[in-house]
Amino acid sequence: MVGIFDSGIGGLTVAHAVTKALPHESIVYFGDTAHLPYGDKSAAAIQAYSVKICDVLLQRQCKLILIACNSASAAAYDLVKEYVGSKARVMNVIDPVVAHVGQHFAGQTIGLIGTKQTVFSKVYDLKIKALRRQITLKSLATPLLAPMIEEGFFDNTISHSVIETYLNDSHLRGIGALILGCTHYPLIKNEIAHFYKGSVQVIDSSEIVADAVKRQLEADKMLSPGNAKPARHFLVSDFTQSFEASTKIFFGKKLHLEQYRLWE
Repeated sequence: MVGIFDSGIGGLTVAHAVTKALPHESIVYFGDTAHLPYGDKSAAAIQAYSVKICDVLLQRQCKLILIACNSASAAAYDLVKEYVGSKARVMNVIDPVVAHVGQHFAGQTIGLIGTKQTVFSKVYDLKIKALRRQITLKSLATPLLAPMIEEGFFDNTISHSVIETYLNDSHLRGIGALILGCTHYPLIKNEIAHFYKGSVQVIDSSEIVADAVKRQLEADKMLSPGNAKPARHFLVSDFTQSFEASTKIFFGKKLHLEQYRLWE
């Protein structure tokens, strides 16, 4: 069982990519919809939520836990890794993207858009600088994008206007690539690519992360056999029918969500 969690249902973009890369793996997804968005929460709050969710995933016998949220990856990864210990492998969505950037964009100037928590934590800046690949990173907080996408506003005049306003920011001038530093953002990848008209490469984290999960399971010799019949479980900390309906936006089909209250 692979455990995946996010502040809401945006991480379903990563979960979908994982199921495509690993069709025989069972997954349990936890969307902390009671506390979304994580992007404007304190690091301490995000850490508390993350540890509690990990308890749930460990109860489900998860062999690998993926923090499918950039804000939680920035604020809670080290703590979660220590907390989980040897009970499961822990991964985040930042390290695979940083490795990809280091491999393909040495000596270049690239951009990053993400939540306030992700951008202001400077985690991407520090990790990319540590690569010593002479990469210049220009980061911009784009806090309206995740809630806009959660509400289904993309590929329309509203999303076009918000996206263009952010991408026209002078701070992003001169970049050759753009990291989508939030797991919601793959849903607006085409709109972002259209804005740049091929002049900027758009880096979609979902497929990069899914490939990293596959390679990790292979390295640990923990891949499920090819004849395994995978189970798919989707939990949320606060349930509404509108949230259940909107899962089609992220996963390509409507999913049945189970409610699991974290503090009962």
